[in-house]
Amino acid sequence: MTADTPDAAELASLARRIAEALERLAPPPPAAFDPTAADAFVWKPDRGRLAPVAKVNRVPLALLHGIDRVRDTLLDNTRRFADGLPANNALLWGARGMGKSSLVKAVHAEVNERRGSRTPLKLVEIHREDIESLPDLMNLVRADAHRFVVFCDDLSFDADDTSYKALKAVLEGGVEGRPENVLFYATSNRRHLMPRDMVDNERATAINPGEAVEEKVSLSDRFGLWLGFHKCSQDEYLAMVFGYRDALGLHAADRDAVRREALEWATTRGARSGRTAWQFIQDLAGRMGHRLG
Repeated sequence: MTADTPDAAELASLARRIAEALERLAPPPPAAFDPTAADAFVWKPDRGRLAPVAKVNRVPLALLHGIDRVRDTLLDNTRRFADGLPANNALLWGARGMGKSSLVKAVHAEVNERRGSRTPLKLVEIHREDIESLPDLMNLVRADAHRFVVFCDDLSFDADDTSYKALKAVLEGGVEGRPENVLFYATSNRRHLMPRDMVDNERATAINPGEAVEEKVSLSDRFGLWLGFHKCSQDEYLAMVFGYRDALGLHAADRDAVRREALEWATTRGARSGRTAWQFIQDLAGRMGHRLG
């Protein structure tokens, strides 16, 4: 061994310093999941954790007008699931702004309020771009004593997008499948979660068009509940407006003036929907100097 050759002690010390440097560079391990931290969470796949949401952005169920049938159906399905009874995954599809995501959040709050002191139902939001990590989320909550509604807003798939396969496996097709304590709710503007031109292209280019389309369309079939949201009529739109007006105590606003302004508001936006009605009410309350919430 020459004078320039490090001895065993020096090599051990060097290795220790390298290991310590690597530990400092490595991200900290994810904190253990605490389901009691909140009733709602957002899935963070890059950290492998569920981030608690202190205050959920939602409106009370009583303020959602014009969707009575789908409201009652989703509420009953969710209540049965929270009670440990059989329930279905749900796809809420249809017109924009008609309260699809608002209904999911409102139903979750309503079910927990009715449960009182019993174990609360948990709501977990997963973003569309994180669908491929859904199996990791399932593994995290599978053994937990709570029951979870996993919710994806504005779910859809485009050409060459294969992440839908992860969702198919979790819903029904995989070896493990969906855990018994998990239900999946999704909202989409598309009934089949894919654009019509994508379906037509599959039919035009495939050797067996039926089988090619079935691979993607069958994803929708894994949702036992299909709840349709359709564009509302003028009367339904006005019922939403006055429902908000009365519930929020904006009685000082003249009814005829509110009707006229609400119709003009919808005309300038080219749409009548629950979202449009709520945006008008926010404008009305602001002009009246009335605070909401």
